[in-house]
Amino acid sequence: MPPVVRTSAPPQPARDAAEAAVDVSVVMPCLNEAHSVGICVTKALEGLERAGLSGEVVVCDNGSTDGSVEVAKAAGARVVHEPERGYGAAYRRGFAEARGRYIVMGDSDGSYDFTELGQFVHLLEAGYDYVHGSRFAGEILPGAMPWLHRYVGNPVLTKVLNILFSVKSSDAHSGMRAFTSEAIKRMNLASPGMELASEIVIAAAENKLSVAEVPITYYPRLGESKLRSWPDGWRHLRFMLLRCPRWLFLVPGGIALGVGLAGQLVLLPGRLRIGSHLLDMHFSALFALLTLGGLQTSVFGLLATTHGRAQGYEPMTGRLTRFIEQRFNLRRGVTAGGVTFAVGLALDSYVLAKWLRRSRGPINEMKPVLLALSLMAAGVETVFASFSLTEMKVGALRLMRNSESTGNGVAAGNGTAA
Repeated sequence: MPPVVRTSAPPQPARDAAEAAVDVSVVMPCLNEAHSVGICVTKALEGLERAGLSGEVVVCDNGSTDGSVEVAKAAGARVVHEPERGYGAAYRRGFAEARGRYIVMGDSDGSYDFTELGQFVHLLEAGYDYVHGSRFAGEILPGAMPWLHRYVGNPVLTKVLNILFSVKSSDAHSGMRAFTSEAIKRMNLASPGMELASEIVIAAAENKLSVAEVPITYYPRLGESKLRSWPDGWRHLRFMLLRCPRWLFLVPGGIALGVGLAGQLVLLPGRLRIGSHLLDMHFSALFALLTLGGLQTSVFGLLATTHGRAQGYEPMTGRLTRFIEQRFNLRRGVTAGGVTFAVGLALDSYVLAKWLRRSRGPINEMKPVLLALSLMAAGVETVFASFSLTEMKVGALRLMRNSESTGNGVAAGNGTAA
């Protein structure tokens, strides 16, 4: 058996096999794969026999018109149907229909060797929740993966996912993986398209599943590829960013807010010369824009984090975000907004008094006025954002309680509502 690359803490003992009707369900999506699906089903059944496991092969047809269904049935598969088109939709239906205690997933295009499924299941039996096959840790045969995917698409997207979600995957978009049936339930997968591959890695990290990675061989597919390089790559990147409000909203928003406030304060006493450049009013206006834009973006991040928990998943956040969530309540938010508005109003009142003392004549006080307006706008936004955030937190807590009462755990944010 190839060496195992362990990427999480040591596992706990697995459950007794008698708890399930069959040991393994091998799940394959299928859309017009008549040339290969029969071969894949046969190899999966051979893999089960080699490993001494009882099992089934579940082929989820996604609207084939080339006789794939008949080929799969003739090879010994149980065929289920998913009318919603999409890689993720087909897999989720297959997972829902699977009867095994362990589930092995893989494409039905001949690119994965299902006779090697035993190495995945043995690790699940050893107590891991999720076993990930890595093509880059194994072997990619000539013609199996286009140059763009091998040296740009997959490595870049995997690196982005590893950074955003603090995981250590060598091949985040491999199509051959295995899980316990309980792990599938905990991950609560929802993606309809190719981004399901990213969602599985992210959901495993969010739910703190014990993970093992094994090297696999990637073969040239049989038949026409369904992959669309740029659209599918964008689906993965979009999904990762939406699932990680820290990097999409909070980090850029926090930087913009900090730079904007600091810039306004530095320019408040007068002009600033940096080399041959003179920073004055135009930069004050720019810093005011950064202040308000940064605050707005940060608020979006907090709202997105709370919304994510209300939808049943745990967004990846930093220490500062968790601190704010734990300490935040409506009273504190309104108070912070009110104080910020009052400081801005006091500064603006000072400028007004100065103007009145000068008999309402010309006065060059645009920088303090910009800072005052920024603070007052930020105060108003903080007050109303506090109400919105509180409403979303209450909804998340209500959903969590309803889910617990029906036996389905859903993560929700911490903190009090009032």
